[in-house]
Amino acid sequence: MKILVTGAAGFIGSHLAEKLIKRGDQVVGLDNFNDYYDPKKKRANEQRLNAHSNFKMIEADIRDRARMFHIFEEEKFEAVAHLGAMAGVRNAVTHPELYVEVDLNGTQHLLDAARAAGGVGNFVLASTSSVYGNTTQIPFVETDPCDRPLQPYAAAKRAAEILGYAYHYLFGMNFTAVRFFTVYGPNGRPDMMAYLVADSVTKGRQIPLYDGGEMYRDWTYVGDITDGVIAAVDRPLGYEIINLGRGEPTLLKKFVNMIEDLGGQKANVVNKPRLAADFVRNQADIGKARRLLDYAPKVSVEEGVKLFWEWYIAQDQ
Repeated sequence: MKILVTGAAGFIGSHLAEKLIKRGDQVVGLDNFNDYYDPKKKRANEQRLNAHSNFKMIEADIRDRARMFHIFEEEKFEAVAHLGAMAGVRNAVTHPELYVEVDLNGTQHLLDAARAAGGVGNFVLASTSSVYGNTTQIPFVETDPCDRPLQPYAAAKRAAEILGYAYHYLFGMNFTAVRFFTVYGPNGRPDMMAYLVADSVTKGRQIPLYDGGEMYRDWTYVGDITDGVIAAVDRPLGYEIINLGRGEPTLLKKFVNMIEDLGGQKANVVNKPRLAADFVRNQADIGKARRLLDYAPKVSVEEGVKLFWEWYIAQDQ
């Protein structure tokens, strides 16, 4: 199958592209290599992917509507795994216009380009558990209205999900939105919590710990997430929204303690009040993913943190 992976040079996108390559798919990656974090990290991911003959990278921005139409017309994709987005929930509070332009408008450009090129068999959107906001329904279930986002990142992602329904209804497009829950693992972004804590443990860098770490997150290993995305790509379902998490939340301070134990010293944390953009707890109900995708997360948080730590130490030498 010929598959477009947007955001292919990023954290989750590079893992997904590599897994698709290794099973024999023809993979086209698309990334704009923006400088939200050091582009050298993305270039390293690109180099690793380029070692495979069934992969090629296109450097482009999904906000460039005309370019998207040209790429789809030229490549004739059979499926799209749309992971390209502006990362960073808190950064979206400062730059809301950028997140709407990329995460919502960019998604529309891809949908329109797919239609103009004759359609794709399946379109899978990487969404986020942030769309649930401060819901009182725990664990988070896909039938929640999700109409009270806490920041523009979640608002743009939720809007993209809704747009996908309109394209399914009007044009018969298969569209699945998979909502990610607190993904971590090797090749993680340097602004993500696991990386920040590892940096603090090894280099003494000061980092904030909101609410004293008294917040629960459904930490989900990147390998389990990409398994779920591939299952979604392989199964056109009409229109669906599906949670991808572990369903077993872990206290943030316990997650920090796991990394401290592996590093043999404490992180240099400063307790700060919880931000308005943060929620106290996220926990996935993954029953739907199990039923529709045969999704079965395998990596425990303890094992996943160890795998992340081993990668972090190896690449930091």
